[in-house]
Amino acid sequence: MIARLNRIEGQIRGIRQMASNGKYCIDILTQIAAANSALKSVALLLLDDHLNHCVRQAAAEGGDVADEKLDEASAAIRRLVRS
Repeated sequence: MIARLNRIEGQIRGIRQMASNGKYCIDILTQIAAANSALKSVALLLLDDHLNHCVRQAAAEGGDVADEKLDEASAAIRRLVRS
C-alpha cells in the first residue's frame, strides 16, 4: 500500500508540474482522473483490510463493539460511494 501511495504522490507532483508548465487542460484532467482512480483503489484495499480484520474480530466478540465496527464500516462505505 505504501508503494501505491508513493506512486500517487508522484502523480500529484506531476500534475502540479503540468499545471505550472501550462500543459493542455485535457491532459491534466486525464492525469487527475488517474490519480483519483488510484486513490479509490487504495481506499478499497484499506476497507477490505478493515472488514477482514477489525470488523470480523469485533463480530466474533459481539455486543456493542461489533455494532460500533459495523456502523463505522457502513459510514466509510457511504463516504467512498459519494466520492
